[in-house]
Amino acid sequence: MTTISVIIPAYNAERTILETIKSVLQQTFFDFELIVINDGSTDGTLELLKTIEDSRLKIFSYSNAGLSVARNRGISHATGEFMAFLDADDLWTPDKLELQLAALQKHPEAGLAYSWTLNMSETAEIFHPGHNVVYEGNVYDKLLLSNFISNGSNPLIRKQAIESAGEFDPTLSSVEDWDYWFRVAQRWDFAVVPKPQILYRHSSKSMSTKVEKMEKYLLIVLERGFQAAPPELQNLKNQSLANIYQYLTGMELAHVTNREQVKQAGRKLWKTVSLYPQILRERVTQRYLMKWLVMQVLSPRIAKYLTRPFSLARSVAVPRLQ
Repeated sequence: MTTISVIIPAYNAERTILETIKSVLQQTFFDFELIVINDGSTDGTLELLKTIEDSRLKIFSYSNAGLSVARNRGISHATGEFMAFLDADDLWTPDKLELQLAALQKHPEAGLAYSWTLNMSETAEIFHPGHNVVYEGNVYDKLLLSNFISNGSNPLIRKQAIESAGEFDPTLSSVEDWDYWFRVAQRWDFAVVPKPQILYRHSSKSMSTKVEKMEKYLLIVLERGFQAAPPELQNLKNQSLANIYQYLTGMELAHVTNREQVKQAGRKLWKTVSLYPQILRERVTQRYLMKWLVMQVLSPRIAKYLTRPFSLARSVAVPRLQ
């Protein structure tokens, strides 16, 4: 039996797929199978995949069905004792699998190990750190407050935890990973590798830029999370909702091009503060408020340039990839 199954759903990923797979093949842990689910690509993705010569690579092609179904199809082919998912435009540092596996072996009660994320621009030229936390054990309360795992390319999960959590929900067009972490956290402890090992690519075409759809599915998943939460955690709901609207405010402000969008961002910022006034003490909220106020005075285009999120990011050290 293979130790780890790595599952990559790929849809029209010709621009990034080879770099993503390279980051897997360069892992310091070697006993893995690499399962790529070609999710109905119409570009050159499949042709590029066929140029890779590595016996660990297995390619399965299907008609397009979306990210959740592609991940579920990957699970159905997996033979590993542990599973990891990687989006076709994200990258791993070489020690990702090795250190996450060691964390799970050290904590047999844990079903999932996660690392820290480094966010990168679409062209992988600019980087900035994500939220680096060290939550371990029973993390359900922390997960209610935010998806601190950040993205679907992050964790390594035991096969038994996958079996207990079931499949990714194909009815969710966004944040299906957060929904899945909730189901794992109901039954298993989490372990952490306190090191940036996932390079998450922010794309102008990604789901995270579609704010209204994100809002819809974030609220659905959060409601599910609280439905499964014990009574003593129900008092976290307003704070959880405020965190969601703080995140959505940031997304709105990052993609503002006109005055109406500035107003939309203001409405979400107001909702953030009204749900949980203490959030005004947070530096993130203060920064969004300042950015919104600047946009009230200057044109959105100028204000966006002056307050762009990657403006100070070039000084961040990038983990070694090769």
